[in-house]
Amino acid sequence: MSKSASAGRPAPVEQSAPRQRPVHEIRLGRIRAAIWQNETESGVRHSATFSRLYKDGDHWKDSTSFGRDDLPLVMKVADLAHTWIFEHAKDASNGTEAET
Repeated sequence: MSKSASAGRPAPVEQSAPRQRPVHEIRLGRIRAAIWQNETESGVRHSATFSRLYKDGDHWKDSTSFGRDDLPLVMKVADLAHTWIFEHAKDASNGTEAET
């Protein structure tokens, strides 16, 4: 039985679109908010994701679970993220940045 030339080799990875990066990040201590920009039919919308950094041995990792002592910082980071999104929201009626 003959083996094909590709036997045992992983399939080639196709080139995919570049990975989207957040338009802004806010960090206080180990708590981080990543703000994402999404194009919709209604215009640009922003969303936020929150994570907690921790060290596992020599490597930094992140988690979306928060302990009791993390929650005050989560609230502060969420407030700062809300302010950033509000300040960068486009006014739908004239396409200008919202005034604060």
